[in-house]
This record gives sequence, C-alpha cells and structure tokens, in this order.
Amino acid sequence: QVQLVESGGGLVQAGGSLRLSCIVSGRTFSTYIMGWFRQAPGKEREFVASISWSGGITYYADSVKGRFTISRGNAKNTMDLQMNSLKPEDTAVYYCAADPPYYSSSAYEYNYWGQGTQVTVSS
Repeated sequence: QVQLVESGGGLVQAGGSLRLSCIVSGRTFSTYIMGWFRQAPGKEREFVASISWSGGITYYADSVKGRFTISRGNAKNTMDLQMNSLKPEDTAVYYCAADPPYYSSSAYEYNYWGQGTQVTVSS
C-alpha cells in the first residue's frame, strides 16, 4: 500500500519561509503525478501545486505562483514544497497527495493522501 507522510509545517511570521517535505513509500506508479493541497478552516481543500514524476512538469495555483516551488528530491520517494514570502492567508493544513489519473487541480482525482501538516503564518 502507498503511504505518504508530510513534515516541515510550523509557525512563521509573514514574509518568512517554510519547506515542506513528503515521503512516499509502497507501490510505485508509471506516471506518479504528485501534488500539494491545503485546507483552511471552513474552506474547501485547495490545489497548491503539482509535479510530474521526473520533475519536468509543474503547475501552480495563481495564489502561490512566484512564491512557492514544488520539486522532487534527489531521492525519488520525496517531494518538497518550498514556500517563500508567506502570507497569513497561506495558513492551512497542507496535504501531500499522489496518483491522479491525469494532471488535475481537483482533490477528488488524487488517490493517496498524507495526514497533513499545519502551516501557520502570523501577521
């Protein structure tokens, strides 16, 4: 079975940075598209970014482009999200997700999820 575990969340001041990491274990897939989503209290789960297995294709939500960078680690079982210039509105639980059937910004298309890591940005 595929398991995903996020880490790196925490409390930072506005304008600061955090780097989230996702470690995946278990079954591997031919395409293995992965992504990050976030969910703030009272809001729907929101697409943040996605990346191809090779790392050559990336997508970003308009709200984070230019500030966040998604990448695959040197180890193929890791995925990172570098978050710079953080804003209070970035506060949310961030989830690592994997294996949609195709590139998608919809959470419903992803088959595997981590438990989430809290990111809090103070003003």
